[in-house]
Amino acid sequence: MTEAEKLYEMLRKIQEPKGYFFNKDKERVLDIIADLLVNKGRYGYMSCPCRLASGEREKDKDIICPCVYREPDVAEFGSCYCNLYVSAAWNEGTIPHVYVPERRPPELMPY
Repeated sequence: MTEAEKLYEMLRKIQEPKGYFFNKDKERVLDIIADLLVNKGRYGYMSCPCRLASGEREKDKDIICPCVYREPDVAEFGSCYCNLYVSAAWNEGTIPHVYVPERRPPELMPY
């Protein structure tokens, strides 16, 4: 079992009881989780791989996975920004799969 697969199983057990599910596209999910592990090695924390991190934990605390934007994104769109975490309805296809806009304020972005 790869490190990504181990992390997948651990996070699944923690997040599903909270109503957050992994995208049913497991290959995509494992790619994102592998990127989270790359960022953990790079920065010391698992920053969202779909966003540019500064490398400073305090500046990036809002994008440490699961990011602070996940809850409102899943509530409004059924999916987080990078489609890692989704609602059951999103996975079942009973709600539309729409683009999830970036909620992170521009002043927090390192560019």
